[in-house]
Amino acid sequence: MEEATAAYQGQLTADVARYLLGRGIEKQEADTYRLGVVSDPYPGHSKYRGMLAIPYLDKHGQALSIRFRCLEEHKCRDFWHGKYNTIEGEQARCFNIGAIFRAGDELHVTEGEFDAVILNKIGLPAVAFPGSDNFKSRHRRMLAGFSRIWVWGDPDDAGAKFTNKISRALRQAKGLRLRDGDVTDTYMAGGEQALLDILREGKPNQ
Repeated sequence: MEEATAAYQGQLTADVARYLLGRGIEKQEADTYRLGVVSDPYPGHSKYRGMLAIPYLDKHGQALSIRFRCLEEHKCRDFWHGKYNTIEGEQARCFNIGAIFRAGDELHVTEGEFDAVILNKIGLPAVAFPGSDNFKSRHRRMLAGFSRIWVWGDPDDAGAKFTNKISRALRQAKGLRLRDGDVTDTYMAGGEQALLDILREGKPNQ
């Protein structure tokens, strides 16, 4: 997995770099999270050709797994894949586990990998679980030592399910109210301050 991640990272194109920039992810973040493109697929990865490669790294920055995002503007199911794709048989993982080791008393949790990248960019240590179904009991143990877990669920039914599941699993978890899209949408519309304002709103009564 490490070899494939290094190869895909080296295949990042200018077009995909612009796509990432349109989501607030600059070269520094792309390099830090080792984002790449599947231009020359490794064995078993042919169906991910052309997709964005999002590696799940260990605390040392080595790849444990890769998730793939389709970049085409089409109905993905018509082409027998999803918008996001996980390698068959791969276990549910936490994105950016290094944040757990770098954080202080508080940690932030998002639904999407890009959302976690944005929060880390503005100084809020964050991990991601891609949907409530990917938050498992073992992840509860990983997060149990923090005094506060801030949950940035998307403002939709799936986001409410995500926030509720984590809040039930961890008594120190508290959901934050996103109104105008997910973390990335909010950042692109209002910058860092828009996200800090949402966090501030959640803090008065802790």
